[in-house]
Amino acid sequence: MPFSWSARTTQTISAAAMSALLLVSARKHFQQPKFFAPVVPDYLCREDYAGEDTELDVGQVRAKATAPRNGALAVMSREEWIAVSGLLEAAAAVGLLIPPTRKAAACGVTLMFTAFLAGHVDALRRAYSAAGTPSARRIHTLRLPLQVPLILWAWSLAGAKRAA
Repeated sequence: MPFSWSARTTQTISAAAMSALLLVSARKHFQQPKFFAPVVPDYLCREDYAGEDTELDVGQVRAKATAPRNGALAVMSREEWIAVSGLLEAAAAVGLLIPPTRKAAACGVTLMFTAFLAGHVDALRRAYSAAGTPSARRIHTLRLPLQVPLILWAWSLAGAKRAA
């Protein structure tokens, strides 16, 4: 008798695989945050100045440290963005493992991977700038297209293609 998997079993295994991938990535966010630093766009990052300018008084340094560098989107430091995205990945990984929350978690992962496209595009732009290196160009040229299958995989777990 041939073994056949139901669609539900296939989706459960796929969700567990994506969950494992997200957990490994979340762990890496905290163990090797510098790996993710290039894909956090500068326009999202607040620049912390505390301790750098000795000519300023304490109030000026504090005001400079809390002011967004590049506008309204620069609400966290690069390190904080990396930590928050690691926490979001860990939460999504758990959500994918729980059947009642799987669809919502998969939608969240789809949105998260889609949002990460901006960081990958920005990293690629910087890699091909005058300050970019051949190594950065290779890495980011390969890294950007990997987002597409991840987005499609997460979207499939959300049940977007199923009609019933």
